[in-house]
Amino acid sequence: MILDVDDTPLPAPARRSLLRGGLVGAAALGGVALTATAASATPTAPARTASRPGTATAALRELAAGNRRWRTFRERHPDETPAVRQSLTQGQHPFAVVLGCIDSRVPPELVFDQGLGDLMTVRTAGEVLDEAVLGSVAYGVLELDIPLVLVLGHQSCGAVRAAVEADLSGERLPAHIQYLADQIRPFIDRTKEGDTRIDATIDANVRAVRSRLAAEPDLAAKITSGDLVVAGARYELTTQTVHRLA
Repeated sequence: MILDVDDTPLPAPARRSLLRGGLVGAAALGGVALTATAASATPTAPARTASRPGTATAALRELAAGNRRWRTFRERHPDETPAVRQSLTQGQHPFAVVLGCIDSRVPPELVFDQGLGDLMTVRTAGEVLDEAVLGSVAYGVLELDIPLVLVLGHQSCGAVRAAVEADLSGERLPAHIQYLADQIRPFIDRTKEGDTRIDATIDANVRAVRSRLAAEPDLAAKITSGDLVVAGARYELTTQTVHRLA
């Protein structure tokens, strides 16, 4: 399970801004439930019956439940029905931003068994931040009132391995890959050796990215007001389990 957070409800999301209406113009409800009842397109894609997560605590619980379904091969593939697709032409209300790696083995919608309109995903190698990534995360929080940002690292991250190996060898990596290594290098855990160093750096990198996001002034204000949680987690390829990083 990924959760272990305070159960105190967060304030209800504020009214959607005019900017969000102009930029997002087209989508509807995702999350644990749909406000409109929709018939399942297939037996494996049932309509949701509970209410959509409106707090970070509820969002973490839904992600944990989805990951449990994923790792036990009981996926529901929710929010893919014709009714959902039609409703999403009117607006979107994702319940979490997931900042994850580009690794093809870790697609957030599958790992958390979520569907259309449920998650806003941002993916870069090693969860590296730049202005475009920061702007994308901020957009989800500030314009869509999303209550949870989850930084998701994973076992055997190639970007982290490349950064660690380049740090050891002193060699420069090709083209823009060096930029990624430069961003990860400050978080290399040099108290460890070999694969243990890579593994420890994966966690350290997630924590560093989480801390940087939480320190962004606009996001920090949301955290202070109780409207946002920024959390870190890790996906294990060997067990398909996501667990929260302290």
